[in-house]
Amino acid sequence: MSRWKPNTQSRLEQAALNLYHEQGYGQTTVAQIAERAGLTERTFFRYFADKREVLFGWQEDLLATCVVAIETAPPTATPIEMIMTAWEVVVPMFQERHALVRQRQAVIAANPELQERELLKLAALTSAIADALRKRAVTDQVASLAANIGDLVFKTAYARWVDEPDAPDLSKLIQMSFEQLKGIIAADS
Repeated sequence: MSRWKPNTQSRLEQAALNLYHEQGYGQTTVAQIAERAGLTERTFFRYFADKREVLFGWQEDLLATCVVAIETAPPTATPIEMIMTAWEVVVPMFQERHALVRQRQAVIAANPELQERELLKLAALTSAIADALRKRAVTDQVASLAANIGDLVFKTAYARWVDEPDAPDLSKLIQMSFEQLKGIIAADS
């Protein structure tokens, strides 16, 4: 086995997703993932703490990207505009991995322990967004409400994007979800 191969992390992710699909998440070992990727277990652990993190490891980058987008949004932006800007900035992270994201969601949907992990990661993202808004002088209540609204908008768009083979691009779906939410609020006023 060669020690330094290009795209090591991507190869590990793809190998893991293929194995999770073929034999199930619970039956797949780190050794099998490393072997399928043509790497060693030691190399696997340089990139991921465990086999769950193959599914969630890139979310730290997602969180950091959202926070930076909010921190650098125009001073006149409203909390929702800041969040929508953050979603626009992270969309390419998803678009370039669409096939992997669909595989990932199928694995998560089939495993309750992974669903729980997904919810924890999403809660951490929502909390980080609320904190970033607070640093922009948004009040606690408004920051929490806006972050949760942003979470709802994104999750709704994301679910449709993953589930519907012919769905529009994720950016368009996020905007559509936000517009639907505005319509619901206006109808209840």
